[in-house]
Amino acid sequence: MAAKTQIKTTIKPLDDRIVVTRTEPEVKTAGGILLPENAKEKPTQGKVLAVGPGKLLDNGQRSTPSVAAGDVILFGKYSGTEITVDGVEVIILRESDILAKVG
Repeated sequence: MAAKTQIKTTIKPLDDRIVVTRTEPEVKTAGGILLPENAKEKPTQGKVLAVGPGKLLDNGQRSTPSVAAGDVILFGKYSGTEITVDGVEVIILRESDILAKVG
């Protein structure tokens, strides 16, 4: 079952929070072995759907987010909060939970 990346309801993350959808996990190992469904791990790579305005700093200014909608990112295995919106599983995480941008 392919996951939809289009969410009908608009999610507007607050502060430094980011809405991400997981990318599909690999079905083969690097050596070409097919993985059974129960051996697959949750992917730690995802596509950014929405980005908040940035963290509010002590001086009243907002920091500029380092990611934008459409970016592909890597994040920690247990990072963020998983929710379902319009039948699509998304993760809301803080910008500090992002490990790297891909590509």
